[in-house]
Parts: sequence; C-alpha cells; structure tokens
Amino acid sequence: MGQQQLLLIVLGVIIVGIAIVVGINLFQASAIQANRDAIVADLNNLAAQAQQYYKKPTSLGGGGNSFVGFAIPTGMSSNANGTYSISTAGTATTIVFQGVGTETGDNGTSGVSHRATVTATAITIAKVN
Repeated sequence: MGQQQLLLIVLGVIIVGIAIVVGINLFQASAIQANRDAIVADLNNLAAQAQQYYKKPTSLGGGGNSFVGFAIPTGMSSNANGTYSISTAGTATTIVFQGVGTETGDNGTSGVSHRATVTATAITIAKVN
C-alpha cells in the first residue's frame, strides 16, 4: 500500500471514531431529557390528583379545600421513570412534591430531580438537578 492509502485509512478510522463518540453523547443527552420529561409528566399527574383531593368535600373523602391529609396513591410513589415523595406536607393552601429520576442529573452524582408546588389553582414545576 502506498503512503497516501494508509493516510486515508487512518483518517477514515479517526472520523468513524469521532462519529461514534458524538452518537453516544447524543443518545445519553436524549435519555436524560426523556427522563426529565417523564418526571415532569408524572409530577403533573400527582399535582392534578392533589388538586382533586383539595376540591373534593371531606364527606366524599377529600380535603375540603385543604391539602392536609393528602398521600401519594399506592403504586404511584415509584415507577420506571423514578421515585416520588411529598417534599413539604400538605397545608391548607399548598403541597410540594419531589420527583427523582433514574438518569444522572446535572451534578453528575444523583438522579434528575424536579419539584412541583401545588396550590388550589396552579401547578409550578421547577428543575432541582
């Protein structure tokens, strides 16, 4: 083989290696974003259930315009997306949920994390990690 052919082979191997590394990084970033989206969707679902509890009269098993006594329904505290907990116990006006995902977050050590603050009329979700 000539020197020019060897140079083209080496250059081709380098380009393929770079393409593989870029592909792996894109896949990982996509997996993290998908986990974030899933955590946010699950937190929205929990928040909607908390608002339903808030608006339901106590005679029907609700909170009667209070979040006090709300608990995460059985089977919803953990799923394939992550784990969910009540970060701040329900008061008459507010409850706060925490969702921790399965993918590593921005700090590089713990899972992606979001916090949902729920009131009678609003749901606010903020990124924690």
